[in-house]
Amino acid sequence: MTAAFGLRGVGYRIGHGEGAATILDDITLTVPYGRVLALVGPNGAGKSTLLGILTGDAAATWGEVTLDSRPLSQWSSRELSRTRAVLMQSNQVAFSFTARDVVEMGRAPWIGAAKGTANADADERVIAQALDRADVAHLADRAFPSLSGGEKARVSLARVLAQDTRVVLLDEPTAALDLRHQEDVLRIARALAAEGRAVVVVLHDLSLAAAYADEVAIIEAGRLVATGEPAAVLTEERITAVYRTPVRVLADPDTGRPVVLPRRTA
Repeated sequence: MTAAFGLRGVGYRIGHGEGAATILDDITLTVPYGRVLALVGPNGAGKSTLLGILTGDAAATWGEVTLDSRPLSQWSSRELSRTRAVLMQSNQVAFSFTARDVVEMGRAPWIGAAKGTANADADERVIAQALDRADVAHLADRAFPSLSGGEKARVSLARVLAQDTRVVLLDEPTAALDLRHQEDVLRIARALAAEGRAVVVVLHDLSLAAAYADEVAIIEAGRLVATGEPAAVLTEERITAVYRTPVRVLADPDTGRPVVLPRRTA
């Protein structure tokens, strides 16, 4: 399967001297097209930092990062914006744009694309599809700052969908969402992968990751602990050790995929 990203021995360090801290160390990972990769791990493990390296917003201190077998450092901003779309944790907009205005921003990378190309001619269709897919068409004329946190998150997802790239990077996209929309977002991620796109999603909900990801990568203290199919990676022993809390892992009766439950006393 063709790889979107390739990481080899990647590390990321901040600060100098005694105040320096290693956030990531020796990360070797392949992100293929046509798959959903979930990045999981405790708070402060380095998940969002790793996503930032994939987006190109942060440069690895050491190691190699490639996109389509080409060093990520050699990609221009315009090339990246037409190749990968990014949903970050913060969904703030400084001015009173409407929800539709925010979604339209996703089309900005295609301004200036040659007329007649698929993306250059697709603006209205793609925007309408993105609004509908993210279940925010009814919010299109609302001022973005007036929306709830969950509504802002879904509009921001629609912006990412409107960008229409072959790589999609999502940082905790379900954090502000209710149960239905959490499921919807991960179904969208699965559909994007089925279309041949590479999808990387940072999640805290291990059961959600297990239900929808093709592969799960666990990060602890900046290091990759395990990567592979959910059932192989999300074991009781490993989760208990990484998160330092006892858990029970059961098989979902409908799908057979792991469901992770904390062990609680009565």
